[in-house]
Amino acid sequence: MNTVVFAASAGIESVGEGVRRKILAYNETMMQVEVMFEKGGVGAVHTHPHTQVTYVLEGSFEFSIDGKPVVVKKGDTLLFTPHTPHGTFCLEKGAVLDVFTPCREDFLKT
Repeated sequence: MNTVVFAASAGIESVGEGVRRKILAYNETMMQVEVMFEKGGVGAVHTHPHTQVTYVLEGSFEFSIDGKPVVVKKGDTLLFTPHTPHGTFCLEKGAVLDVFTPCREDFLKT
């Protein structure tokens, strides 16, 4: 099944202080999510059984990856293997594009 998600129709949900997300196209094997951060917004350290690729669209972030800090900015990409502890702190207002495989079904249960 092919899907087109138009930006104007994609809902935005708050997922924490200074953090909002927009679920974009997905199927059972893959999901794309835009996550928008205010300066100081936190994506708490967590793990999940999905492979995740994160592309920094705007801003700068300090990620914690398996306890190690790394600062990334617009244009940088990160890959998280399943069950790797990771989280982020937004240094400069921005957004990331996350791609998960398989789909994050937990994001669809609201």
